[in-house]
Amino acid sequence: MDVKNYKDCEEKFIDQFPFKGVMRDVMGTSIRWLSSCGDDGTGHPEYGLRFFTIQPGGQIPIHNHFYHQTMYILSGQFECWQFDTETEEIVEQVVVGPGDVVYVPGMEAHGMRNRSDTEPGTFLCCIANVYADRKR
Repeated sequence: MDVKNYKDCEEKFIDQFPFKGVMRDVMGTSIRWLSSCGDDGTGHPEYGLRFFTIQPGGQIPIHNHFYHQTMYILSGQFECWQFDTETEEIVEQVVVGPGDVVYVPGMEAHGMRNRSDTEPGTFLCCIANVYADRKR
C-alpha cells in the first residue's frame, strides 16, 4: 500500500501536447501523478491516476492517445471538446463542473479549457490501456 497527499506529488507544468506529429501549445496546465503502474512498451504507464490543475483561461488543445481516460471534475467549469480527427473541427462541445465524469476512449481527438477568468479548475484523470488483441 502507498499512501500520500496529492501535495506531496511533484507538480509538473505541461507546455505542449502532440497531435498528428505537430506539437500544440498547452496553456496554464499542470499535472501531479498520484499513482502509476506498468509500462505500455513506450515508456508510459499502463495505468495512472493524475491530478490536473488548469489555471483561469488555460486549455489543453486537440490531442489523442492510445489509452482510455476518465476525468472526474473536482472544481471549476470546463468546456470539453470532441474533434473530428481528420478536419480538426469540433463535433461535440459540453460544459462540465464538479461531480461530472467525462470518459474519452483511446484515440478520440479531444481537448478542454477552463471557462473561468479568475479561478483555477481541478480534476482527477484515470488512464488505462485496454488491448483488444490480447487478454490481460
